[in-house]
Amino acid sequence: MQARVWSSALFGLEADVVEVEVDVSPGLPSMTVVGLPATAVRESMERVRAALRASGFEFPTRRITVNLAPADLRKEGSAYDLPIALGILAASGQVPFGSLADCVFLGELSLDGRVKRVRGALPVAASMARKGFRRIFLPAANSAEASVAPQIEVLPVRTLEEAVACLRGEAPIEPVRTEATRLLASAPPPELDFRDVRGQEHAKRALEIAAAGGHNVLLIGPPGSGKTMLARRLPSILPPPTLAEALETTQLYSAAGLMDGRALSVHRPFRAPHHTASHAGLVGGGTVPRPGEISLAHNGVLFLDELPEFRRSVLELLRQPLEERRITISRARHSVTFPANVMLVAAMNPCPCGHYGDPHHECRCLLPDVQRYRNRISGPLLDRIDIHLEVPPLRFRDLAESADGESSEAIRRRVERARATQLVRFRSTGIFSNAQMADDAIGRHCRLDAPSRNLLEKAVEALGLSARAYSRILKVARTIADLEGSEHLRPAHVAEAIQYRSLDRRL
Repeated sequence: MQARVWSSALFGLEADVVEVEVDVSPGLPSMTVVGLPATAVRESMERVRAALRASGFEFPTRRITVNLAPADLRKEGSAYDLPIALGILAASGQVPFGSLADCVFLGELSLDGRVKRVRGALPVAASMARKGFRRIFLPAANSAEASVAPQIEVLPVRTLEEAVACLRGEAPIEPVRTEATRLLASAPPPELDFRDVRGQEHAKRALEIAAAGGHNVLLIGPPGSGKTMLARRLPSILPPPTLAEALETTQLYSAAGLMDGRALSVHRPFRAPHHTASHAGLVGGGTVPRPGEISLAHNGVLFLDELPEFRRSVLELLRQPLEERRITISRARHSVTFPANVMLVAAMNPCPCGHYGDPHHECRCLLPDVQRYRNRISGPLLDRIDIHLEVPPLRFRDLAESADGESSEAIRRRVERARATQLVRFRSTGIFSNAQMADDAIGRHCRLDAPSRNLLEKAVEALGLSARAYSRILKVARTIADLEGSEHLRPAHVAEAIQYRSLDRRL
């Protein structure tokens, strides 16, 4: 007898339908899985056998063939355990055959019949809803994240027995539904706050500009100057994520298996990979590609501490995603594109010992050592960073100051006003911040008067700025003007933007 159960294969943020065909026929007892299964799928035979027996069902002592169609699509992961088990039960007459129609099944089985968490529940649920399926059975641990997908019933399953009882009509499972809008509105404020930062007013101002325009930032300063502390508080002054942004972020974290029972990612992400991160760790990869750190920071902040310590080949991979705001991972059989709209915040010491230019500590580095250290960051990557910010060592009076600094909430209100101005300016263009402006938009929205033009011309000649650095200055100046509520760029806006290019040199 044969049975058919529907499951899914996740590729990037899209899922394809997988038809799990089970044939139970006379012959020597055996179980074979075909259809390009990976190792974890082939190993499902033993998990399914033990789970069926532990749950009180009969495991057919006949020849069992499981086909995962389409056969040319590679099947990865352990999520096929539940549909294979149900297919065997249906083919052996233990589950009503018709009850499996219009349903998708996902879940890893433990040896005692419990249904364990899988990755990618939300993107699978959303994709299956678009393909016309009414219900999805998946692990209870994944039900919260999947329940924000529209137009599909999410049925949480804790054990194989629960799933069978529901399909038999003996114990219906109550669908889980989560209102994403309500979750987003009730999100708690970020834990970290700029009021905890003592001194560094210049750095706070630069980060406010970066947040208002979505600009990339490089923090340069000696150890202990507060670079990491400032960077970790940057998400607290960014505008709260929209519902669309929150759903995008949640899908990425779900695909990476990082939701940990949460229904929605309600805060902008902050990712801080170690400088030993590999190519795949940073941009994503694998036989079936998974999102890397740059995609997990989508709609948030990617923080690279000790930037020169990253391998140069890894850093160069950032150049294209920072421009295109997406990353495409190509394999022999398929390509996967992940979103990568991030604010890059990087930090570095001014030299190997960290004290070059520090008036209170003697630098032990030779000038060629300093130059080699800084040359680990390529000119093209530096060109893609809008703001180069010097973070000086703190003075005692700043550390001893008892009064709190300005709160993140106060700064965020100014940032939100500037972002609102940009949304009006770029409406219907697909651009959401000044940092995303292309050359034609820069020409329209960053017009200079004569004094501003003369000032910028002198800076370009003196610093040997590239064409990309010139554009970055105009974008930052536009953001400074937006924070002041000015429609036109003034020399003061251009001058402040120029001072944030301290590492520029003729390359």
